[in-house]
Amino acid sequence: MQDTFSISPVGTLISPFKEKFAVPRQPGLAPSALAYIELRSDANQLDAVRGIEQFSHLWLLFLFDRNLDKGWSPTVRPPRLGGNERVGVFASRATFRPNGIGMSAVELVRVESTPGQVRLVVRGCDLVNRTPIIDIKPYIPYSDCLDSAQGGFAQQKPDLMPVHFSNSALATLSQHPEGTYQRQVIEEVLAQDPRPAYKKGKPDAKHYAVHLFDFNVRFTVSDDQIHVETIEAFVETPPRC
Repeated sequence: MQDTFSISPVGTLISPFKEKFAVPRQPGLAPSALAYIELRSDANQLDAVRGIEQFSHLWLLFLFDRNLDKGWSPTVRPPRLGGNERVGVFASRATFRPNGIGMSAVELVRVESTPGQVRLVVRGCDLVNRTPIIDIKPYIPYSDCLDSAQGGFAQQKPDLMPVHFSNSALATLSQHPEGTYQRQVIEEVLAQDPRPAYKKGKPDAKHYAVHLFDFNVRFTVSDDQIHVETIEAFVETPPRC
C-alpha cells in the first residue's frame, strides 16, 4: 500500500477574512460573506465546472495551509466546550490535524469567466483568504442532509451577540461603495464573538482588532455586547529584510 500521496490545489479561495482571528468557526455563520474560488492550472477551464450551476451548494475540500508546519495533537479543546474540555481530534473540526485537510459546505452563487481565469462565486464560507482548495464536489441533499444525524457537543448553532457600531465606524463604511454589504459581514462575524472561548461571560477590558476586507476593525466587548469603535484602512507592514 502506498504510504504517501501528492496533492496539488485546484484553486485558491479569495475571502474577506484576511487572518485566522474572527474567521467563522463553521460555514454558513456569516451567510452574507461572498468569496471567490479562482481555479488553477489544468482545472482553470470552463469544462471543469460544466453543469455545476445545477447545484445550489458545494463541498469544498481545502488545506489548513497556515498550520501544516505546526504539527498536531491527538486531543484538542473545542471552543464549543469552553476551551477547557479535551476530545479526540477526530471528534472535532480542529484546524491542527494529521493531514491538515478541512471541508466546508458553501452556497454557489454563480460561475464567472474572464480571459485566462474561471472562478466560482460562493457565499457563507469559513475560510481565511488565500486558502488552497484541493477539491470541489456538489452537495447532494438526499444523501448529504441526514435528518436523524446527531451533532454531539455542537448540535445547536452558537448564540449570537448584539453588535453596535460607533458613529465613526458607520461614517467610514458610508464612504465605501460596498459599505452596506461590508457592514453586514462585519456584524455577522463579530456577533459570533471571535474571542478565545475562556473569555466568554467574563469581564474583559481588552481592545481587539481584526483584519476584514481592507479594514482594521477595532472592537470591545462589554455587557455581552460587541462594540465596534473604529474602522480604519488596513495598512500592511512590509516584511523586514
